[in-house]
Amino acid sequence: MEGPKIKVVPPGPKSQEILKLKDKYVARGMSVAHPIVVERAHGAFVEDVDGNVYIDFAGGIGVINAGHTPDEVVEAIKEQSEKLLHTCFMVLPYEPFLHLAERMVQITPANLEKVALFNSGAEAVENAIKIAIYSTGKQGIITFDHAFHGRTRMGMTLTGKNKPYKYKLGMPIPGIWQLPYPYPYRCMGGKKTDPEECLQRTLEYIDFKLRTHISPDETAAFIAEPLQGEGGFIVPPKGFFPELKKIAEENEMLLIDDEIQSGFGRTGKMWATEHFGTEPHIMTFAKSVASGLPLSGVIGEAEIMDSVHPGGLGGTYGGNPVACAAALKTIDIIEKNLDNAVKIGDIIHKRFIDMQDEFKIIGDVRGLGPMIAMELVKDRETQEPATEETKKILHKALEKGLILIKAGLFSNVIRILVPIVASIDTVEKGLDIFEDTIKEISQQI
Repeated sequence: MEGPKIKVVPPGPKSQEILKLKDKYVARGMSVAHPIVVERAHGAFVEDVDGNVYIDFAGGIGVINAGHTPDEVVEAIKEQSEKLLHTCFMVLPYEPFLHLAERMVQITPANLEKVALFNSGAEAVENAIKIAIYSTGKQGIITFDHAFHGRTRMGMTLTGKNKPYKYKLGMPIPGIWQLPYPYPYRCMGGKKTDPEECLQRTLEYIDFKLRTHISPDETAAFIAEPLQGEGGFIVPPKGFFPELKKIAEENEMLLIDDEIQSGFGRTGKMWATEHFGTEPHIMTFAKSVASGLPLSGVIGEAEIMDSVHPGGLGGTYGGNPVACAAALKTIDIIEKNLDNAVKIGDIIHKRFIDMQDEFKIIGDVRGLGPMIAMELVKDRETQEPATEETKKILHKALEKGLILIKAGLFSNVIRILVPIVASIDTVEKGLDIFEDTIKEISQQI
């Protein structure tokens, strides 16, 4: 499959007709970013039911790091599905679960030695919290502004954005504290600040809160993304994660590293935490682990993971054998493409910086490797978010054959989640469309 190829302006007539079923039968709360219906996909390309082929810079929100329908993964799924679809690991164990647990220990930081497998990212987060509470004997959890940790009640309590994730969906769970995350472009809710100054202000505030409002003696863990995903690809200053772990250990707390969006080669390294030289006590993973099949997990230090009594963790579908078989092949593909991921990241970063020099709508460019984003503003001095313009860019890019998604507190960040297996030529084509679209929309401001 090659692209982009636009036969009819999206959404085409077939997509429009099929999406009537969504309006009739699907809950309104389940919205869609783009009004097209996908028929098939391969590599970095997606084809809709109208025959339009798009370059995919969204990757199912970071699920397709190894590309759509990789041949080796598809074959592994076929082979496993002919032998065993499911039994529930808690009733009858099977090899794919155990082999994947072993593989995860091999590819994660050396101190992480035991694994529990689940289905979704939110489920992994829920269980990481349970394990942290059990192992420490403490109830409180500290999370951060701009964070995203899932759509369950615990997940949305931990998440640092009201609409659409929390609004009217229930009261937060008690014992969860939210602190500022060092966001140099909008430090502590304000304006652009030197990264080191922002880090210092953030750490001083965390220290203040631990002395005045949050009792470390009653707090089990910090949970943080090493690079915030839904928050807008916010990269903390390099010293933040080492300091966070130091604070945690000084107070007999744990550091939970949420790698659900940033893991599996997304940043050019297997794990984003590698960029900061920090080994967390617990790590969550999901999204790209199985090339789109539902699978997630928690990995942690053996003593912490084994603290929970037998039967205290689990789930009917967690670590499904077909998903585990897919994951084992997916990990192989990702390992082989880490160098390509770095190349993609370098190209995107250079192109984004060049665009920023030309188009005033681009207020900030940030990221790690190919996990990179730009924040759009109406005015660089006031930093007023260009939320409507961001929507227009996504719409216009789709018409030209490029799938993009947004992020950020003000929905004014365009984030790139292109498969790390994409060819350089494909990435350049996508960036050409992106640049043309930015130019067109920025002229309207």
